[in-house]
Amino acid sequence: MALTAARARVLRALSRWPPPGRVPVAGWSCRSDAGGSAGGSAELPPGGYGVWQEQAARDPVGFWAEVARGTLCWDSPFHTACQAGLPVGTARWFLGGRLNVSVNCLDQHVNKSPNRVALIWERDEPGTEVYVTYRELLDLTCRLANTLKKYGIEKGDKVAIYMTVSPLSVAAMLACARIGAVHTVIFAGFSAESLAGRIMDSGCKAVITYNQGVRGGRIIEMKKTVDEAVKSCPSIRHVFVAQRTDNKVQMGDCDISLEEEMAKADSVCTPESMDSEDTLFLLYTSGSTGKPKGIVHTQAGYLLYAALTHKYVFDYQQGDVFGCVADIGWITGHSYVVYGPLCNGATSVLFESTPVYPDPGRYWEVVQRLKVNQFYGAPTAIRLLLNHGEEWVKRYDRSSLKTLGSVGEPINNEAWQWFYHVVGEGRCTLLDTWWQTETGGICIAPRPSEENAEIVPAMAMRPFFGIIPVLMDENGKVVEGNDVSGALCIAHPWPGMARTIYGDHQRFVDAYFKAYPGYYFTGDGAYRTKKGYYQITGRMDDVINISGHRLGTAEIEDAMADHAEVPETAVIGYPHKIKGEGAFAFIVLKEPTAHTDRIKEELKAIVASKIAKYAVPDHILVVKRLPKTRSGKIMRRLLRKVITEELSSMGDTTTLDDPSVVKEILDAYQKYKEKSSS
Repeated sequence: MALTAARARVLRALSRWPPPGRVPVAGWSCRSDAGGSAGGSAELPPGGYGVWQEQAARDPVGFWAEVARGTLCWDSPFHTACQAGLPVGTARWFLGGRLNVSVNCLDQHVNKSPNRVALIWERDEPGTEVYVTYRELLDLTCRLANTLKKYGIEKGDKVAIYMTVSPLSVAAMLACARIGAVHTVIFAGFSAESLAGRIMDSGCKAVITYNQGVRGGRIIEMKKTVDEAVKSCPSIRHVFVAQRTDNKVQMGDCDISLEEEMAKADSVCTPESMDSEDTLFLLYTSGSTGKPKGIVHTQAGYLLYAALTHKYVFDYQQGDVFGCVADIGWITGHSYVVYGPLCNGATSVLFESTPVYPDPGRYWEVVQRLKVNQFYGAPTAIRLLLNHGEEWVKRYDRSSLKTLGSVGEPINNEAWQWFYHVVGEGRCTLLDTWWQTETGGICIAPRPSEENAEIVPAMAMRPFFGIIPVLMDENGKVVEGNDVSGALCIAHPWPGMARTIYGDHQRFVDAYFKAYPGYYFTGDGAYRTKKGYYQITGRMDDVINISGHRLGTAEIEDAMADHAEVPETAVIGYPHKIKGEGAFAFIVLKEPTAHTDRIKEELKAIVASKIAKYAVPDHILVVKRLPKTRSGKIMRRLLRKVITEELSSMGDTTTLDDPSVVKEILDAYQKYKEKSSS
């Protein structure tokens, strides 16, 4: 076959057309005798919300065992549902069970509905979306898997995926899962140094990348970044290069043209039967100090939890178009773009662009054009779009929307109200979801719940099935009752929880299990309301004690966000000679103004009115922007380092969207100090 024709055949899987030939299921099917289901969607046992919640709280292990048998396609049944020892940070689920994640995400649906749309690739340029069916995605995955095998990638080997959001990047994840390799997806905006650090820590044998990426109308030089990174990564044997643009890039000795090799590969790849506790992927998160942490997630437990939370938190129904706009480089993209939706046989949107390209109406134009039913985004983006006004929302038809979701950090009340009333027209369920990379999936959210149960604005509210939250006091004792605050911990393991930090289990224990032995410590504080709902108050290091009053910085930020001229705020605690701790606020203004003193006084009045006089920040510094990670989170610890002048121990800053923001804020702070002392 001519090379161009062969490459075209592979690329057909990225278009609307179904590829010719048989359905490549490799003789694999879901075995009912293994306790599995040929279903294709996460299923709970018979009953209702109250029954499920009671059963999950009373007997979490029994609950998860029943759900696992009825949801996943097993090759061999598990003999023991759970073995755990939280004091030493261990939890193993579904022991003895064997399965393949890619079979659960692809083959079972191809067997029944091969032409169902699996992915809608919302490319950077509006109106150029690409539909990929489950059959096409399986074909793509098998060819990529066989290509990896051809070049020596085996079960247990680590593969770095450094790609922008696309069907091919999803296929790369599933191809690794199919052959038992461990993928570590690295966000496509990371620098060569950050990429190299993660590759070296995990010992990856190969990198899968694009020649270039496209985002927000800009070209991202991905191959050049990989070239620079692998110079210091002796473990890398091959770099597989796919074509996102038509531009040529320099190819070296270890570089392989991915599409050319996939064109030669068989469209059938027999899936590797994996133990439930084999590693599925590593995902790196930044630590407060030291190198990033490689969080380890395993096969069955993670997949089950991602699928179940996807279906029941968002009330996903077959035929819905699920639109999570997260990048696959983050855990949200793993759980709610790829694994959860595909295990449920859903149609998942892959969003390659940005919320303001080519204009601030992009999200809502996508909702109209693709008829999105569930929309899951970050408060940072919502606040950004809020500043552009209602016009960009209301020009598009959003009648398809049923559920809205917020992820990444607690959403402030103003953003919640705008999201609910303007975007959702007051008719869509709006979910403030709380979870972490380490939890694998959503742990606290307003839904599922009893039908028509209340949703409190800007509050996560209810623990998911099998999640047993507790609040701990400063002495390590459980705080009983309602209308109380404390350190948020989880009292019982759940299938989706991380298993360790790659290569450093002691660091895992120290970070999550040492502070409160026998409990998983989330690092967050929470308030349990009089009705028993949970309100996340922010990271524990973002809780300040002002004259004996414990106060979440997020609460102050939420109050200050009511000011019409202040779209973004970040509040941290700092040492105070009289109060013990004081509040220091950083604010961003909508427009430059000479009346900053007036705005500061108005902000103080708002905080005094909405919270108390003791909560009023002692200092308010106007900055051009806040230090944010590429996933949109404000890195408050850097702000704390600036005002405490601990500049020699800034910690890991590799996830900052623009590291130059630190110097920018430092310069503003120095000028503020000089002005204050004069």
